[in-house]
Amino acid sequence: MEGKEEDVKLGANKFSERQPIGTSAQTQDEGKDYKEPPPAPLFEPGELTSWSFYRAGIAEFIATFLFLYITILTVMGVKKSQSMCSSVGIQGIAWAFGGTIFALVYSTAGISGGHINPAVTFGLFLARKLSLTRAVFYIVMQTLGAIAGAAVVKGFEKSSSFEVLGGGANSVAHGYTKGSGLGAEIVGTFVLVYTVFSATDAKRSARDSHVPILAPLPIGFAVFLVHLATIPITGTGINPARSLGAAIIYNKKHAWDDHWIFWVGPFIGAALAALYHVVVIRAIPFKTKS
Repeated sequence: MEGKEEDVKLGANKFSERQPIGTSAQTQDEGKDYKEPPPAPLFEPGELTSWSFYRAGIAEFIATFLFLYITILTVMGVKKSQSMCSSVGIQGIAWAFGGTIFALVYSTAGISGGHINPAVTFGLFLARKLSLTRAVFYIVMQTLGAIAGAAVVKGFEKSSSFEVLGGGANSVAHGYTKGSGLGAEIVGTFVLVYTVFSATDAKRSARDSHVPILAPLPIGFAVFLVHLATIPITGTGINPARSLGAAIIYNKKHAWDDHWIFWVGPFIGAALAALYHVVVIRAIPFKTKS
């Protein structure tokens, strides 16, 4: 009889139906079925002598390069068309961004974590998921990859055509204020980074281990949904590297007028998502140390 009870505890009823709430939930560490990763150090000099560190940076460069190449080409194709009906339209652009992120995060997650976005890197750094050394290196490589990707697209298009079509550069659309554009970027990036935290959370993965969901799937879907909502407002940045790469290659005054929005907005959104995840969702500051 005791053996059967033990089997039940290890099986279907491993997670009790009555979950502790409040402070009792925060202090209950016995029987924890997941391992909380330790906070990353602020500086980790040893990384600079490790090949895996540089391999991860190269992976971020290539992934961001491919991201810009596919998505900016898609935007160019839509802009070329006589009408939205004769192209993939806004929905197609949104799918291109979301689908590409899904594929690239899936491909690079095991090497670099599959950030492909300085805002994601910044949010994870604030949550102590990676060191400042790695965060800065990732952002530099992401930015260089974005510039290279946009440059290749310009090489495929005629220079005059590329400039007429806007080069895929982000800007606040007519009829919207800079405040509206900034708000759209903050909220959009919050959705993305919050999804990243939730999809990669160790506790959630352990609790929902019976649910076969790949982390890149909800991340890519979040990118898709945010693009559907904010393309009419800002063209959707939520990725400073993507915005900077397109702006540098396009290099017209129109692309630089509102460019600050596509750095400030995503970084604020990422910081808010990191704060929400750490303080509210995981309540890490309130947990007692054993």
